[in-house]
Amino acid sequence: MKASEIIKKYISFFEKRGHKRIVNSPLIPQNDPTTLFTSSGMQPLVQYFLGESHPLGKRLVNVQNCFRAADIDEAGDNRHTTFFRMLGNWSLGDYFKREQLPWFFEFLTDVLKLDPKRLYVSIFSGYNSIPRDNESARIWKKLFEDLGIDPKDKIFYYGVDKNWWSRAGLPQDMPKGEPGGPDSEVFYDLGTAHNKKFGNKCHPNCQCGRFLEIGNSVFMEYQKTEDGFKPLPNKNVDFGGGLERLLAAVENQNDIFQTSLYSPIVSAIEKTTGSSYKENSRAIRIIVDHFVAAVFIVKSGVSPSNKEQGYVLRRLVRRAFDNINSIREIENMVVSTKTVVESIISQYKTTDPDLVQNFERIVSTILEEINKYRFTINKARSFIQKKYPQIGDELKGVKKISIDDAFILYSTHGLSPTQIKSLGYVFSVREFAKKMEEHQRVSRKGAQGKFAGGLVDHSDQTIIGHTATHLMHQALRDVLGNKVFQTGSNITSERIRFDFSYDKKLTNEEISKVEKIVNEKIEKNLPVHFEIMPLKKAKEIGAIGLFNEKYEGKVKVYFIGGPSTHSVRSGQPHTQAYSVEFCGGPHVDFTGKLKRFKIIRQENIGHSQRRIYAKVGAFL
Repeated sequence: MKASEIIKKYISFFEKRGHKRIVNSPLIPQNDPTTLFTSSGMQPLVQYFLGESHPLGKRLVNVQNCFRAADIDEAGDNRHTTFFRMLGNWSLGDYFKREQLPWFFEFLTDVLKLDPKRLYVSIFSGYNSIPRDNESARIWKKLFEDLGIDPKDKIFYYGVDKNWWSRAGLPQDMPKGEPGGPDSEVFYDLGTAHNKKFGNKCHPNCQCGRFLEIGNSVFMEYQKTEDGFKPLPNKNVDFGGGLERLLAAVENQNDIFQTSLYSPIVSAIEKTTGSSYKENSRAIRIIVDHFVAAVFIVKSGVSPSNKEQGYVLRRLVRRAFDNINSIREIENMVVSTKTVVESIISQYKTTDPDLVQNFERIVSTILEEINKYRFTINKARSFIQKKYPQIGDELKGVKKISIDDAFILYSTHGLSPTQIKSLGYVFSVREFAKKMEEHQRVSRKGAQGKFAGGLVDHSDQTIIGHTATHLMHQALRDVLGNKVFQTGSNITSERIRFDFSYDKKLTNEEISKVEKIVNEKIEKNLPVHFEIMPLKKAKEIGAIGLFNEKYEGKVKVYFIGGPSTHSVRSGQPHTQAYSVEFCGGPHVDFTGKLKRFKIIRQENIGHSQRRIYAKVGAFL
């Protein structure tokens, strides 16, 4: 059974149970300055967990491309990847534990044909006033007993560090009003022997590699109060399961990189490096994972840089290159890069066909970064050899350098401690860590929240910025023509970043016209509202939106303006609104709250796309 077959079976299973499929959200979140990447299926759904109605109803299902930067250093073992696809199903105040747990068990045992004797589950053990999750325990107990399996050794209890979920983390860290709840994980026994260096007794959460987590059902049933917790009036289910891990269980592989999804990519790397997976498994796992992640991040429009998503991409490419060099130094990386990228696209093109049309750009972006990295390495060597003339590449023995110089190689030349060591230079790891901690303490304030993941910023200023992007989008179309469409955006409390399709630099006159239109709409204090309608109707009335997003079923459409403004540009205008867009929200209720709008600068981001930076608010 291939990965694509598991996806089809999963979607079909839940559609038969009344779920509507929602789209795979962009890997780079739109209008969410608090996180760099989409890291779970529920991340784009936070507002619906907090009470807003979803256009498609209360039962949802999808497969979401995800990336977790926190797992970069975990890559290299038999189960961790930074990029993965998450199967997800959700109940927004509809069904709960009695449906979710038996359904997932049925999917695993009846649809995927996993041996139930190799399945284990974890349950929340309780915390202060929050009781143990006895309901889930009773459900799991019956499911195992119905198959003649003794549940005594199948059910394990863990505390808040393993079986509790909230956006804020542990219960004691949750603010008043925050929803949260226990979760129940399912593990598959890979059958490998227990390694006692991880403890005398093996258990599902043991890190020895025997157990593989293949799914987690989160039950959002509590809300934080001043003095504890109270039950939520509407209880939600948030399920997520890693496709790659489910495939390993289906194929009975104790190493996900030996599954039918990854093994062709492993073979491509073996071919380009002239090595075997058996001899270099850790290095090849890192290369596979980092190349796959890089392919999807580049496809999302990111280029390597020294900040945000670009920095993560740079780190992935350079770490992959380091591991290639640890096996064999390859002078010409063009053929090798093309071979590996081709193997990745071949494996993912069924579910992500747009990878094919982005092949050349993906290859050129990765190669350009590899060449820059090679130049950086040579520059770093030159720096060290000037400071330490006694050190030469031809000399044997220890090449010791100072902590300050090691940190210069890190902060100025972009080399990680591991990369510095790979060049043969020696320094105190402990002292470097102290220096790094000091550096992070200084920069932490400005970067706070950027890597947190999952928290959508609904502050007043970002909501104002969100509404401004809709006005700017329509104003750009008024000035430049209807060929202009939004391709991306990022909104913080300080500024708006807006990407759109256009192949020329805007003139000063065009920028002034856009600013004038937006400010006129702000001064008119136009009303803002939304309607939920069928997709077909939304298209008929001329609603616009991100063209790289797909919409199904019913959609939410935001309208800015009323009878006092001109009609939407469509064959049969539905309304006299100025702007009509597909959008999940949120927005202000009147444009007057934006106060003032100004474009700061523009830049070319390639491939017939422009980027505008703008400010909005009372302090311009």
